[in-house]
Amino acid sequence: MATTSTRLPKQARREQLLDTAVTIVRHQGADGLTLVTLAEAAGVSRPIVYDHFGTRPGLLLALYRRLDERHRAAIVQALEEAAPTADEAARVISAAYFACATGMPEFNAVSAALKGNPEMEAVQRELLDSYADLMAAALLPHSGHTPEALRLRCVGVLGAAEVMAAELNRGRVSADDAVTALTDLITGGLGARTGD
Repeated sequence: MATTSTRLPKQARREQLLDTAVTIVRHQGADGLTLVTLAEAAGVSRPIVYDHFGTRPGLLLALYRRLDERHRAAIVQALEEAAPTADEAARVISAAYFACATGMPEFNAVSAALKGNPEMEAVQRELLDSYADLMAAALLPHSGHTPEALRLRCVGVLGAAEVMAAELNRGRVSADDAVTALTDLITGGLGARTGD
């Protein structure tokens, strides 16, 4: 493929490359994504791709973060639009979690491609911490627990959610059943305030 003559600002080019990377993973799997295949699909020279990501693991990590940012933005927006109740916050969190697990196969593919990468493990811990913080902040107004105790419960619920997502992806449970079960786990662990 010929390279494109359009010069984009560095951040815009990075976004274009990550959008192209998502498309490659969606259609060819993570094994089909390399710095070379990305350059060809994006219509840019190889040095441009190397300048942005350095290595294939660097590219995969950037893509993983990008997918997580999209998922997190969707959750934040859904929480902002939700009714201000414990049940609704728990349902929104649950539905968004499983929407990512089933609707973003690229996320799982990239994660699998980076399995065993020490930097990936650090990124996953960082994102899990951030996700637990997001959950705890959304649920705190509905909880009778201290912020620390609630956050710990959120970490536990996220572990359960991961296993439920695996069951969902195997076709062993329906999305509705998974959302209901996770919602119940969340609300059951809130130590809800009177009147919630």
